[in-house]
Amino acid sequence: MRVLMIATSYPKFVGDATAPFIGEIAAGVAAHGCSVRLILPSHRQFDHPPVERGVELIVYKYAPHPSLAVWGYAESLHADVGVRRNTLFALPFGLIASLFTLIRAIVQERPDIIHAHWVLPNGLPALIASKLFGIPLVISMHGSDVSMAERNRMFGWIARLIFRSAAAATACSGDLHRRALALGALPTKTIVLPYGVTVEAFSPEYADRKWVFAHFGMPEAAPLLVAVGRFVHKKGFDILIRSLVAIRHEYPTARLILAGYGDLRTEYQQQADILGVADALIMPGQLDRTDVARLIASADIYCVPSVLDASGNVDGLPNTLLEGMSAGRAVVASAIAGIPDVLTDHIDALLVPPTDSDALSSACLDLLRDNDLRVRLGVAARQRVLAGLTWPAMTQTLVDLYAKVRSK
Repeated sequence: MRVLMIATSYPKFVGDATAPFIGEIAAGVAAHGCSVRLILPSHRQFDHPPVERGVELIVYKYAPHPSLAVWGYAESLHADVGVRRNTLFALPFGLIASLFTLIRAIVQERPDIIHAHWVLPNGLPALIASKLFGIPLVISMHGSDVSMAERNRMFGWIARLIFRSAAAATACSGDLHRRALALGALPTKTIVLPYGVTVEAFSPEYADRKWVFAHFGMPEAAPLLVAVGRFVHKKGFDILIRSLVAIRHEYPTARLILAGYGDLRTEYQQQADILGVADALIMPGQLDRTDVARLIASADIYCVPSVLDASGNVDGLPNTLLEGMSAGRAVVASAIAGIPDVLTDHIDALLVPPTDSDALSSACLDLLRDNDLRVRLGVAARQRVLAGLTWPAMTQTLVDLYAKVRSK
């Protein structure tokens, strides 16, 4: 089966943490025997061979001026809340270039399926190409696209048009599925398809506390909290930093390593200074995937404090959550969006209300006091992943969906 995918984000280079799920989905589909080509916008840091892990990467140029090179790769929005002004100017160039690239790719090798990641913006050029050539369209929603459609009437109308014309649609969480249906997605064509994780890459065996203490300049045996992700409002890292005050009161040597990058880095540093916990917060920037795996596996507690941001945006199902689960860590996470789909409070994690720093610190303290509880939750979390939250399982379901759509 020939599959032509289109996306606006992808790891810019090996080890980059930008939308790793797109790379895993494309490579996973290819591993199941499909011919996969993936269309992506250019980026100044993009560094990949033309074919990677069985996937042909087709990169298109769109920006007539460097100031407009903000299409995708998590650069279109400021902290995932407000649209950058240059993005509006780049919009028509990105849409037109992606459409012509789709058409050219279809003419070169007609696919059986067009698969658009994010209903907005990629669903629109994909829909036009689908109609022009009579090729079934599959849409995958990842979170920010649905939020955009919810808060803008025109975007909502476009999303509804795409949903009605698509042969099938997937949502990475039950929450995203419900919101898509409210926007006009058809229940008979829309399914929940959670992300997966590479269990070999994120495993308890990568724990290396000595490396962590030496690499990040921590006191030996310090209680270690870890969180990983982009520095945007929906990640809730400001709530986690606030929770450090109570945690440090009982465990003065505790440290939080917050690995990632983004617009809010300076805000986090200032917040930690004001709260008097700056010495407990370590922000090493973006780490390569090997170091991320070692860091996560070495954590006493892995934190995913997701929130609904001011624009209505929320993570569908954080990839970093699945990585922490796969590493067998005791997870403290917000009971929001897709997180309760894969975790049950006091069974394989501790779930807390989003934005509640007191509940977050209390859950972390409960775990720091009880090593047996940490071990039990960590083992259960990894077993939950092994039971079906893997990329081979996820992409097999996707390939089965392609086959179903193609046979109609």
